[in-house]
Amino acid sequence: MKTAVVILNWNGVELLKKFLPSVVNFSSEANIYVADNASTDDSVEFVKKNFPTVKIIQNKENGGFAKGYNEALSQLKEEVFVLLNSDVAVTENWLNSLIKHLKLNPKTAVVQPKILDYKRKDYFEYAGAAGGFIDKLGYPYCRGRIFETLEKDEGQYDDSCSILWASGACLVIRRKVFEEVGGLDEDYFAHQEEIDLCWRVNNAGYHLKYIPQSKVYHLGGATLSVMNPQKTYLNFRNSLFNLLKNMPGLQVYGLIFLRLVLDGIAGIKFIFEGKIKHTFAIIRAHFGFYKRFPKMYKKRKQQTSKKAYGEEKSIVWKYYIEGKKKFSEL
Repeated sequence: MKTAVVILNWNGVELLKKFLPSVVNFSSEANIYVADNASTDDSVEFVKKNFPTVKIIQNKENGGFAKGYNEALSQLKEEVFVLLNSDVAVTENWLNSLIKHLKLNPKTAVVQPKILDYKRKDYFEYAGAAGGFIDKLGYPYCRGRIFETLEKDEGQYDDSCSILWASGACLVIRRKVFEEVGGLDEDYFAHQEEIDLCWRVNNAGYHLKYIPQSKVYHLGGATLSVMNPQKTYLNFRNSLFNLLKNMPGLQVYGLIFLRLVLDGIAGIKFIFEGKIKHTFAIIRAHFGFYKRFPKMYKKRKQQTSKKAYGEEKSIVWKYYIEGKKKFSEL
């Protein structure tokens, strides 16, 4: 299967210097692209000079993760797209098991490798870990990472399994399915757009899988750190987008109200932690969501089928009230 590994870049020359060599060295079976989101540093010149086999796609503006990838991928014709963050180090033969699974399982549209922490290589990484899930309130979590708790990789998640979403740090998807479901939603700009994409892939009847035989290391926080209020704003707003667009039935409206309450509690928690800017980010997120409600509701109506998700009633309750910090304890 012809494969395109596509790295989205914005002013990330230092990341390219550090992480691109492993991608070039260990991805000989794929075409490698750097999709540049109108960088003002010397990223493009660096790639052209030092990695002549890597193809450059130059986007006209920095439209964020979603628009940047949509514009770049629309120009490619490979059978498989690998969306790879610029701060990911890959390992030898990392693509083999991922592509092999797609070859052998035509109903599988998306696969994800094991994602470990670049700084602590024996721990799972926040963005994706060992595959993503969603509880019945619409909260995302992972095998190997629930909220801020990261597990040590001791082989406990070395089994391949079905997942509900794959991390945008390293997401492998069939081109025809990416196009069929409409690509990434550009209204998200960044954060959680891969969850929305995977939800739509599920709704279209395809499978998503976690493949532990493939392993990568993610630095994380290279674009927006966890402490950045803008990241808080995007995560809270886009999580509400996910609910409205994809959660089935009339229950979605009750869930949105419940999330208003729970997000308010999160805002109070930030106040006690001295993170006032994050509290205001949550308030802005809700106003941003209500402002775009009609547009997102229209997208909801465009979906022909919606599947209820998640076996866990509330990962928030399990984590904060019952004290269950690991996926294996759920």
